[in-house]
Amino acid sequence: MTLPIRLSVAPMMDWTDRHCRMFHRTLSRHALLYTEMITSAALIRGGAVHLLDHDAREGPVVLQLGGSDPAELAAAAALGQGAGYARIDLNCGCPSDRVQSGTFGAVLMRDAPRVAACVAAMVAAVQVPVTVKCRIGVDDQNPTQVLPDFIARVADAGAAGVTVHARKAWLAGLSPKENREIPPLDYDLVRAMRARFPGIEMGINGGITSLDQAQGFLADGFDHAMIGRAAYHQPWVILGGADAALWWEARWPDPATAARAMLPYIAAHLDAGGRLHQVTRHMLGLFYACPGARAWKRVLSEGAHLDGAGVALVEQALEAVMTEAERVAVG
Repeated sequence: MTLPIRLSVAPMMDWTDRHCRMFHRTLSRHALLYTEMITSAALIRGGAVHLLDHDAREGPVVLQLGGSDPAELAAAAALGQGAGYARIDLNCGCPSDRVQSGTFGAVLMRDAPRVAACVAAMVAAVQVPVTVKCRIGVDDQNPTQVLPDFIARVADAGAAGVTVHARKAWLAGLSPKENREIPPLDYDLVRAMRARFPGIEMGINGGITSLDQAQGFLADGFDHAMIGRAAYHQPWVILGGADAALWWEARWPDPATAARAMLPYIAAHLDAGGRLHQVTRHMLGLFYACPGARAWKRVLSEGAHLDGAGVALVEQALEAVMTEAERVAVG
C-alpha cells in the first residue's frame, strides 16, 4: 500500500540536486522529494538529458519542469517518465528574471489557459501523475479571483495535484529572495481552495519551518505540507524527525548515525571521480542546534573541497562533533 505523502521538500535551484536528494532520502524514507527545476528546452532542444540522471534509491522523486510550450513539455515529461521519476511537476511559481524572460515560472499565473494546455499535453504523454506548483497570483492580480480559476483550469486539464505557495510573486521590484519573504502569506485563501476543490490533491508551501506547522496543515485537510529552506538548513530537525512524526516509523536515533549511513554513497561517488564537497555541502546543517554543530561545519567547510578529501574527513568531522559535545557537556 502506498503511504500518503504528508511532507514534501520543495524544489530549490542549486540545492536539491541528486546528492542532496540522496542525503534527504537517507534521513526520511517517505518524504516526497523534487528535482531542481529543469527546463523543457534544455532537454528537448538542448539535448541535455544528463540532467535527468538520478539514483533509483532517491525515490520517490518528482521531476519539476519549466516551460510554456505544450508539445515540448509533453516530450520532456515523457523523458522524465522514462528516466524513472514518480511524478512530473510544472513550475508556475518561480519569480526569477531568467524564468520570466523564458515565459515560464510565476509569469504563467497570467495565462491559465496556456498552463491548462501544457498540463493536458503532459497528461496525455505520460502515465505518472502530473502536478503544478504555483503562487496565489502575481503583481496586481487579485488572488481571490485568479487562484480559483487557475486551479479549476489545471484540474479540468487532468492535473493530479497542485501545491500552492501562499504568497504572491512580484515580478518587478523584488528579487527571488525577497519574493520568498516580503509578500505576505495568505494561508486562509489556500485553506479556502482546499475546501473548494476537494477532488484534487493539494499541498501548501511558504513559511513552513517546523513539523508542528506541517501537522497543523494536515489537520486542515491538506494532502501534504511542502518545506523548503528549513528542510535544507535544518535537515535533522525536519527530515530526521519526519518519519516518526508523520508516518509513525522511527528512522535514525541521532544525526551521527544518519551521517554514517551516507558513507557508502560518498565512497562510491568518490570512486566514480566525484568530489567530496559535492555531497557534503548539502550536509553542513545536519547537526543544527546540536552540540558540536560548529565543529562539524568547520571541518567539512575547510577540508571537503581539497584534493584527496574523502570519507576520512567525514569521520574526522564526526569526531570533532563528539569532542565539542563532550566539552559543552562538561561546561
